[in-house]
Amino acid sequence: MKIVFRGTRGYIDAKTKWHKRHTMTQVSYKNTTVLIDCGLDWLKFAKKLKANAILITHAHPDHAWGLKEGSPAPVYATRDSWKIMKDYTIPKKERHVLKPYKKFKIGSLIFQTFPVEHSIIAPAVGYRITANKVSIFVVHDLVYIYRRKQALQGCKLYIGDGATIDRVLIRRRGDILIGHANIKTQLTWCQKERVPRAIFTHCGSQIVTGHKKAIEAKVRELGVQKGVDATVAYDGMKVILRS
Repeated sequence: MKIVFRGTRGYIDAKTKWHKRHTMTQVSYKNTTVLIDCGLDWLKFAKKLKANAILITHAHPDHAWGLKEGSPAPVYATRDSWKIMKDYTIPKKERHVLKPYKKFKIGSLIFQTFPVEHSIIAPAVGYRITANKVSIFVVHDLVYIYRRKQALQGCKLYIGDGATIDRVLIRRRGDILIGHANIKTQLTWCQKERVPRAIFTHCGSQIVTGHKKAIEAKVRELGVQKGVDATVAYDGMKVILRS
């Protein structure tokens, strides 16, 4: 399985050469390539992207607005996301509706959709992705994962939300939590579910405007404390996982 971080910047104004475009994660295996999320930064380039499918985690601007004027491939999203994306220039035959926890296959990759808490307006999901005997979990925005054990157990890699390293970015609306779990918390999940490696994308201002080496060292040290190999993604970063 090959992973390419095409974009790693969250919904912030700050950008650098390392975090220039909105978050997009590419996953490939054999002859199948999928893209996860396609935010506003990608609007002018979306139709030129090459993939077998595009999966949307949720319909916030930095995750879905790149598809407003069309898509070069079939688009997979939840019913909640399609309600927000209903006016996008995507043919009906190219629109696939995903159901929670139901597995589905695109080419040589197997997916399973897991709801996550993040937003009331734009409910989000993460994806467990399997190629042969290798499984990973990809989620770009979240407070927590429903059925976390089922989502993460046996995964070789967790790709998570880099909105904040250790600051609290969670608010409560009634009984619902919205916002972002910090990297420290997500590493605890990896530790509990025995996921050996974590890479954080969708980077917030704490990462994007910080000193690159210092930030990487801090995240790496947090990982060491939890027994997890932890890294911050950057635009263009490539990772290969073997079974």
